[in-house]
Amino acid sequence: MSVIPETTPYPSRGVFFSRFLIKSPLGDLGVRIFKVCLTLLLLEFIITDKAVSQKPENPDRTVKIGLLVQDSSWTSAVQGAELAVSNANKNGGLNGRMFQLVVRSMEGPWGTGSKQAVTLIFDEKVWALVGLHDGRNAHLVEQAATKSQVVFLTAWPGDPTLSQAFVPWFFNCVPNDNQQAGSIFKEIYEIRKYRNIVVVRGKDYDSEKSFSSFMNYVKISGKSDPIQFNIEDVAEKPGILAGITGKSGSGCLVLFCQPSESLKIIREIKKENPVLPVFGPLAILNENELHGQEINEFDNNLSVPAGEWPETENQKFRLEFEKKYGNEPGMVASYSYDCMSVLIEAIRKSGDSDREMIQNSLKNIRFRGITGPIQFDDKGNRMGKFEIKRTMNGLPVTFKNEIPR
Repeated sequence: MSVIPETTPYPSRGVFFSRFLIKSPLGDLGVRIFKVCLTLLLLEFIITDKAVSQKPENPDRTVKIGLLVQDSSWTSAVQGAELAVSNANKNGGLNGRMFQLVVRSMEGPWGTGSKQAVTLIFDEKVWALVGLHDGRNAHLVEQAATKSQVVFLTAWPGDPTLSQAFVPWFFNCVPNDNQQAGSIFKEIYEIRKYRNIVVVRGKDYDSEKSFSSFMNYVKISGKSDPIQFNIEDVAEKPGILAGITGKSGSGCLVLFCQPSESLKIIREIKKENPVLPVFGPLAILNENELHGQEINEFDNNLSVPAGEWPETENQKFRLEFEKKYGNEPGMVASYSYDCMSVLIEAIRKSGDSDREMIQNSLKNIRFRGITGPIQFDDKGNRMGKFEIKRTMNGLPVTFKNEIPR
């Protein structure tokens, strides 16, 4: 079953919400059944007046924050958020009230994300939601958060259509696919002026989204299209990329694939052309899907778009993380920590559990995070300058004067 995002007007409000059409063997009947089930799930709490109150009731006097992760293997996402909550509580919580992290996994049939979001909102009575998962699930959570008017921050999916719904409750702490693609395009076409550009695209939802964002920049610019391969082509003929990318000293490789797929390609390329420049989105460096040594295989090869990560704050965070969990943090842990930290700061500034006050606080926040300065535009996108940086140990580092540009 595949999912195709589609934007459609919501007539009673004049704004746009994301919806999904389902391609199913049942045809139109399957589509209608799915829509009915999803609508009942999302609207049940409106019919019963559950979404009326702007203040969640927490009898235990804790400040509950919901964390939604892709599956139980995403321990790094949980650990980053845990550390942020732990540090906040060491500093007194919120006027003596302790912050509490409530974690839910999205394992199971597609649509589990909606159910888990609803559970967190109405059973756990969380003040806000944080999500580290794929773009498809993010759309489901966004709809549930919108219906209940609960702030929803993401720290991993880059799907740009999440902000195109103009939902005031949505914020993204990671640069979206359009922002990342713009930085990659500028680096390889305008700064380095590569002539032999090869792109590999995956077939999953998030890879397709990031690839489409990149190709939109190529199309608008009028530049020549890069040589393109599907991940299936590369899998069937492992040596095909090495042969093409090795033809010219002015070439590069751009990957829009899952981490495991990207790693296989990097290993193959290193055999024939170990100095070939390779670019890709942040999602490749997912330490929940690759082990530490596997992540390190991208060192000195892969470059990604990222802001200026302040050295002092990062060193402190890495030492704290390693002391607590016994391993160094990666990209997911870093964004998870920042996302939870900026949310906690917004709650503190609002000083109240009122969801609209928290939302307004996030709209106006200026926060110095370990992944750089954090503030949001009017659509909830993270603002900032995201330059291309090489990676070391799964994290971006400044490489000025290290690689010719």
